[in-house]
Amino acid sequence: MAKNVAVLMGGFSSERPVSLRSGAACAAALETAGYNVTTVDVGRDVATVLAELRPDVAFNALHGPYGEDGTIQGILEYLQIPYTHSGVLASALAMNKQVAKTVASAAGIPVAEAKVMHRHEAARTHVLSPPYVVKPVAEGSSFGVLIVREDQEHPPQQLYGADWPYGDIVMVERFVHGREFTCAVMGDVALEVCEIIPEGHAFYDYDSKYVAGGSRHVVPAEIPAAVTRRIQEWSLTAHRVIGCRGVSRSDFRYDDRFGEGGEVIWLEINTQPGMTEVSLVPDIAAASGHSFPELLTWMVEDASCGR
Repeated sequence: MAKNVAVLMGGFSSERPVSLRSGAACAAALETAGYNVTTVDVGRDVATVLAELRPDVAFNALHGPYGEDGTIQGILEYLQIPYTHSGVLASALAMNKQVAKTVASAAGIPVAEAKVMHRHEAARTHVLSPPYVVKPVAEGSSFGVLIVREDQEHPPQQLYGADWPYGDIVMVERFVHGREFTCAVMGDVALEVCEIIPEGHAFYDYDSKYVAGGSRHVVPAEIPAAVTRRIQEWSLTAHRVIGCRGVSRSDFRYDDRFGEGGEVIWLEINTQPGMTEVSLVPDIAAASGHSFPELLTWMVEDASCGR
């Protein structure tokens, strides 16, 4: 008997448009795979909606605050509805970039020097020598990321803005030169490493991620085998020590300017990777031998409470 799957999508974070696209793509693929699918545009009444719907599994296609920070996971635990991706603690931990870096670093994964502070303090003076990156401590999809170049006299003044929508706490992190890579973990297996090449963008920003043609994905990545193994090993380690379940994705920078061994730096882990038609995880899974419906079927069958 086919399972009844509720695809949770939308929500009310700044990543709502991405979540709606992820959810629609996942719902279509799950129907193709033979599941009975209901899409739920998540609002403040989500607990009531799910209690009435009583799906066999909730497929979490939400992104950003409330969807990947442990909030919806807690509601699903309370309702005892099995769900995909990571649980309450791992989701909350991974969503806070600095806490996640602390845990990863303690496990031997190399991270970039960073400081966490109020955004007004970061706007007042250079707290690190340029170049560096300023990013909200708990946002996804590169929202609010600001790169400060070597020749920039002042920190980004938009951090003072009354209309700054990304929270008051930011992380100021050393800019890591080099190329952008990512690696997905599926259960206890690290999949192929992917190089992300932004097309017409300075870095892998929102448009690079979600606009068709905004970036090119090279998978498997064309890098030395030893570097591939390192990225896979650290992705799997981060997944484990942070306590992730299901599918996660770790992002890296690789600086090979001074030799192919280079410097590999772990940036962050994403417990709710995008699942749009231009997203990374579906491409990585395909290169690793898993079609999109097969990937989602595995995620549904892996769903549980107490994650």
